[in-house]
Amino acid sequence: MPTIQVEGKGSFEVEEGKKLVLALEDNGVDILHRCGGNARCTTCRVEVLEGDPRAMGTAEAEILEKKDVVDGKSRLSCQIRVYSDLTVKPLRTASEDGIEPGKRPED
Repeated sequence: MPTIQVEGKGSFEVEEGKKLVLALEDNGVDILHRCGGNARCTTCRVEVLEGDPRAMGTAEAEILEKKDVVDGKSRLSCQIRVYSDLTVKPLRTASEDGIEPGKRPED
């Protein structure tokens, strides 16, 4: 099983193929996902520090470009299926933003 290392939060193993946003939430990581995992809001962004999150899909690329998030490291955790070890840093959290995380994304 792949291991997810979350900067400042520790690490955990996750089932191969699980959405990263669900793996984070299920392991107590404070992460926003306001659109319910539909690649529309960019609140579930993470910075991928190490590992291969695989190629970005069209919906993810389009919303990141629309929101002018073109740094090459930011990805939407709702659009990443985990197939290998990753080290990530959540960029927005419910506690820091003072809002509810959002509807739980579907698997």
